[in-house]
Amino acid sequence: MPEVHVPKLDEHDPPDARVRAAAAHRPRGQSVLKIALEVVLIGTGVFLGLAGEQWRESARHRELAEASLRRFRSEILTNRKAVAGVTDYHVTTKKGLDTYLAADRKRRRSDDVHVNGLQPVFFEHSAWDVSLATQSLAYIDTDLAFAISRIYTVQQSYADLTRGILQAVYVRPLDENLAVFFSAAAMYYADIVRIEPQLLRMYDELLPQIDRALGESTTEATPSK
Repeated sequence: MPEVHVPKLDEHDPPDARVRAAAAHRPRGQSVLKIALEVVLIGTGVFLGLAGEQWRESARHRELAEASLRRFRSEILTNRKAVAGVTDYHVTTKKGLDTYLAADRKRRRSDDVHVNGLQPVFFEHSAWDVSLATQSLAYIDTDLAFAISRIYTVQQSYADLTRGILQAVYVRPLDENLAVFFSAAAMYYADIVRIEPQLLRMYDELLPQIDRALGESTTEATPSK
């Protein structure tokens, strides 16, 4: 019986068949190891990419917080100086107004009251406005941000009182009824002389906290009055 010739696979099969055959004879463990290595490399790349992005975002937040704190420090020092500059005048003027109003109406002498204008404080608040616009307050320590917010709230209350007395002055000029103005001014100063010492204490407590957050010395944090 004639011998039947069976052609080998690599003699007549197309190239893709040979590739499949080679893959079939390749050790399975080697393929699994290669896939696992590729997964590890891809996962590591993704992790490093996310970590780098997080680091850049954190660095940006720190820069915003630091810039915001420096603006707050400068603005609070300015406002503190303004408050300290008129506190004594307000206390003295209030005493004079109280004495005038406590006297008998017939014996009152407007010349005995020395009012050199209301001299209110007009607070700077640009740092606060910028912090709200940039949302940088969210990147500051929570307790420190709360203390800053409290100061600006008290300053706003002061500003509202000032706005009210100034509107009253414009509505009713001083030469119409000086006694009415003195009465309104006395009520205004009664609130102002209570708020101003409170603000000075808050400034002096907050400035060292800002300096510590900035990592700076606190030797200039509490300026003398």
